[in-house]
Amino acid sequence: MTIPRQPEAVLCDVDGVIRFVDHGEVRRLEKEAGLSPGTTAAVAFADGTALRLVLGALTRDQWATEVAHGLTATVPAARARALAAALTRAPARVDATVVGLLRKARKRVPVLLVSNATLWLEEDLAAAGLGDLAEGTVNSARVGVAKPDPEIFRVAARRAGVAPDRCLFVDDGPANVAAAARLGMTAVDFREPDDLRRALAPLLDE
Repeated sequence: MTIPRQPEAVLCDVDGVIRFVDHGEVRRLEKEAGLSPGTTAAVAFADGTALRLVLGALTRDQWATEVAHGLTATVPAARARALAAALTRAPARVDATVVGLLRKARKRVPVLLVSNATLWLEEDLAAAGLGDLAEGTVNSARVGVAKPDPEIFRVAARRAGVAPDRCLFVDDGPANVAAAARLGMTAVDFREPDDLRRALAPLLDE
């Protein structure tokens, strides 16, 4: 990875980079119900459901209802509803180091969040104190196109007011990183905060 001398915009994924969802309660309930770990997530993120979720076709309540319905073949309805609620309203932690690095970068260039997310992403970010982390959020559920479709990267670059080849893109999904790179973006395959720190080095006063 070759980092430009100074990127003119930073485009950053949310989940797996900034935010990490805690499914501990889901695992506890699955064990209590005698279900294999991951059973609830398999229903919640089945191909068709996952796509509708990130393209804005489901509210949180609608999603929970569908997950509960999908689980009723294996557990009683009340337990299915509890599992669905635990997953669709799972708490999340924010990586303070990553947030701090992005705030520093934003003093120099536009920072936008680019996420395959839900209709309530912005609400969640505000609740986590991240409403002002970026100039804006390019949310697949709002724009109607999801990574790795190249159009979502083009939308993000346009909103940043920067050519794609002057953008730095950070994501934990290899397919998304590769798609951004094909558009000429400097793409970082995120695994730990130091990956972001190295990529942002030209923008940091460290």
